[in-house]
Amino acid sequence: MDNRDNDDVIVQTWHKNVDAWTKAIRSAEIRSRVTVTDAAIVNAVVAEAPELVLDLGCGEGWLVRALSDLGINAVGIDAVPGLIARASALGGSFTQMSYREFAEGQWGRKVDCVVCNFSLLGNEIVAEVLHAIADTLTAQGCCIIQTLHPNYSGEPYCDGWREGSWAGFSDEFTDPAPWYFRTLSSWLSLFSSVGLHLQEMLEPLNNTTGQPASVIFVVSSKLKRGKP
Repeated sequence: MDNRDNDDVIVQTWHKNVDAWTKAIRSAEIRSRVTVTDAAIVNAVVAEAPELVLDLGCGEGWLVRALSDLGINAVGIDAVPGLIARASALGGSFTQMSYREFAEGQWGRKVDCVVCNFSLLGNEIVAEVLHAIADTLTAQGCCIIQTLHPNYSGEPYCDGWREGSWAGFSDEFTDPAPWYFRTLSSWLSLFSSVGLHLQEMLEPLNNTTGQPASVIFVVSSKLKRGKP
């Protein structure tokens, strides 16, 4: 199976797990999200004070709703019709659009912030999406990416596809998809290759283990001075 096939399998898996994922999010079944990563991504967005946010790979829409509750104008897109239907049912602005369609420029609207919250799981398609994000941002805009920390243990520290798993999730989940692991240097090289510059890197900590629960990259299409 080549890279493109794996990228497609990821989307197919989400088609199969719409109900399980929606229930897991809305019932607060994923402990790391409840205790660390959900608040981390919301706080990272709020810190940038954007006027318009695009949640890329929005799933069932929790982040768009959370930002809207804080007075931030947010919209979401996702490739999976079932997830868009679940998101729209609770109100808000959501559009079905695949990553390839986004990469081809079909979004066609400038935003102050693009958020990718654990939604960049593939390989080749991720580079294409990041390139399109650089063209989607306003002059002072940024992209905020939260993903698995590269310090993730249990596998060799090198780029490559990893076998999927629903360990820690309910038995309602099925057919885990492969996902593409990147080292820290690989992420930074990828940003540079598509014209994005790292502005800030955050490492939200798990208060129980003292280890990073994730990594958050704040990148922009223009090199800016770092925050004081």
